[in-house]
Amino acid sequence: MTKQNVLVSDCTSRIGMVGLGGWKTSLLSPAIPETLAALGGHISMPQKKLLKSLETGGGARVSAWVDSMRASSPTRIKSTASLPETEERSSWILHHPSALHNLEQIISASRGKQIVMFLDYDGTLSPIVQDPDRAFMSREMREVVKDVARYFPTAIVTGRCRDKVYSFVRLAELYYAGSHGMDIKAPSKHSKCHRMIQGNKTVIFQAGTEFLPMINEVYKVLVNKTSSIPGAKVENNKFCLSVHFRCVEEKRWAALAEQVKEVLSAYPQLKLTQGRKVFEIRPTIKWDKGKALEFLLESLGYANSNDILPVYIGDDQTDEDAFKVLRDRGQGFGILVSKVAKKTNAAYSLQEPSEVKEFLRQLVVEWKRLSSLQGGQYIGRAHM
Repeated sequence: MTKQNVLVSDCTSRIGMVGLGGWKTSLLSPAIPETLAALGGHISMPQKKLLKSLETGGGARVSAWVDSMRASSPTRIKSTASLPETEERSSWILHHPSALHNLEQIISASRGKQIVMFLDYDGTLSPIVQDPDRAFMSREMREVVKDVARYFPTAIVTGRCRDKVYSFVRLAELYYAGSHGMDIKAPSKHSKCHRMIQGNKTVIFQAGTEFLPMINEVYKVLVNKTSSIPGAKVENNKFCLSVHFRCVEEKRWAALAEQVKEVLSAYPQLKLTQGRKVFEIRPTIKWDKGKALEFLLESLGYANSNDILPVYIGDDQTDEDAFKVLRDRGQGFGILVSKVAKKTNAAYSLQEPSEVKEFLRQLVVEWKRLSSLQGGQYIGRAHM
């Protein structure tokens, strides 16, 4: 069983972090220790099972993996989106309608409840770009997200390193869950609504800190291994790694997949998943974006509340864990950002970041209008 770590740091200093042994609950909701104990994962996973999806089997496995890599290509997504709507997409839209076109329905579901907003970053708040270090959000998007956070508790949940995504977003009032939710920090700004904060102490949750030396070691090995493939880029996201192949020629994808497989064969405590033109390498602990969503809701005191409406917006396969949590809770909505039909646990859809920006803008405008009409009582507990 892995050890999940909660650290408390003085907001006025970056040194002197202390582990909360025994889950001291003075800074956390009383139910959090029990939840985290249930969510703790095993790190033992047979190497054969871990690499099953990448075993060659006479070339068939790698071929299937390359087909999956090809399917995630933004150029193919773009060309598909430009085609007339097919019967398949029409059916998909029927089951996952536009969140923009159904804003009134979403607002109606929030009546008497507190909206809690969860946002992925790449492909959701910023467009997918060739260079992941230049995935900047627009000034207009930043202003919209800032406005959202004025009224609703808002978190960025991303595979990126927490510090990196903060450097992109630069909004201190948000919650940040980096490394697929394995590295969580509450806002540094004191607010009575930020329940993870007491005085000048900020709770930081970090899952699987014992894996950090291994992650750093694998990062160095992968950088060396993939250096022979032009365009391949390995990103160290602290608690996980990303191997980007957006700039790699398609004919080299199979070779890249083989190299990643070869490196991971020596590290059975790490698992491999795939996103949009990226390989994601993470510890095999039972922690993901869905678990991060649950942790944040519990930290805010909303774990067993019927008076909230969680909304999670994301575009990647890793966001499905959060969509599934909302579906299983029967509470809130998942919104998938995609131009093409794909299997998802989300209830609604948006096509691209520009639609995300417009949805968030209209959500706040409509919330303020209806709240004003109801004398501030439209939503049960305003986040002000």
